[in-house]
Amino acid sequence: MKFCVKCLQTDTRPGIKFDNHGICPACRYHESLKKVSWSDRFAELQDVKKLGKINSLSGYDCIIGVSGGKDSLRQCKFVKDVLKMKPLAVCLSYPPEQVTQRGVNNLTNLTNNGFDCLTIQPSPGIWRKLMRKGFYEHANWCKSTELALFSSVPRMAIAYQIPLIWRGENSALQLGDLNVMGKSSWDGNNLRKMNTLANGDFSWMLDDTITQKDILQYLYPSEFDIKRSGLQIAFLGYFWEIWSLRDNGAYSALNGLEIRTQKPWQIGDHTGVTSLDEDWVTLNQMIKYLKFGFGRVSDYVNEDIRNGRLTRDEGISLLRKYDGKCSKDYIRSFCKYIDITYDEFWVVVDKYVNKKLFRKISIGKYEPMFEIGVGAIR
Repeated sequence: MKFCVKCLQTDTRPGIKFDNHGICPACRYHESLKKVSWSDRFAELQDVKKLGKINSLSGYDCIIGVSGGKDSLRQCKFVKDVLKMKPLAVCLSYPPEQVTQRGVNNLTNLTNNGFDCLTIQPSPGIWRKLMRKGFYEHANWCKSTELALFSSVPRMAIAYQIPLIWRGENSALQLGDLNVMGKSSWDGNNLRKMNTLANGDFSWMLDDTITQKDILQYLYPSEFDIKRSGLQIAFLGYFWEIWSLRDNGAYSALNGLEIRTQKPWQIGDHTGVTSLDEDWVTLNQMIKYLKFGFGRVSDYVNEDIRNGRLTRDEGISLLRKYDGKCSKDYIRSFCKYIDITYDEFWVVVDKYVNKKLFRKISIGKYEPMFEIGVGAIR
């Protein structure tokens, strides 16, 4: 395990590759921004904007996937107020047992800001089965829900004949997942290649009780279907000089966003502005930390280091305190939802803990053997 010599990105992130100087792609990209002419990029943005055309079938010229959270609210307001476009917001809704009241309030706040929002709700029975299946087979309950999350927006764009989807950050540039790089830095049509979507493999979801017709909402459109429809996915973050997790959170909070009040060690998040619409992503971030050695705090810290808001040493301190933390309350509520015990949860997770990175003290309790910022194993 190695850490980027500039930030605290790890080489365990799927799809990443450090250069010969030990620097991650996201840091290299951030360095390149010093030479960017943002006025030129804004002009380029106007050309991309022209790809969106009002269709008489829908009355909208673009789509934005939303949760009501910090990124989606800021994107919607920018597209409407600055680009003067007419976006349709599309939200993949969680079942009642999963969504938080905070999430409901934030989605209401988004519509109160003047946006039409179409909500998609997959079958709750299939949803629960797939979450349980993903957890048992991959220690990742999000494996199926993220398929539905990423697939729902392009499926809706094709169905409504809306030619342009706006997304936020380009994970190839801003996180280092090089698999999703398109023909240009704003081109998002290679999203199907991201690690989360596993190149469209959905065979693991099928069994005697779940057939392909049950999971249509989870299937990302084929490359052929996207080309035939003329659909273009574009990353707004590429054109935005002030685009960051913190900036988006601050902006949205000033526009009615309800943020978390829990302590950082309960949610593995020292900012309180992420995954506001549900709580179980917190435990999935904890499991990710035990698999790869980095969690949610890492993304914030790395971005803050690049932006000069934290020193590398200050970032190391935050990671030691909060990365991978999760309240037992969230674990217990998740266990209740998929009908397993708390002990069964840890039996499954234990199989996926990276024993090269973590020393097992007891089941459910692990300590890192790596030194943050260096990677040396103790």
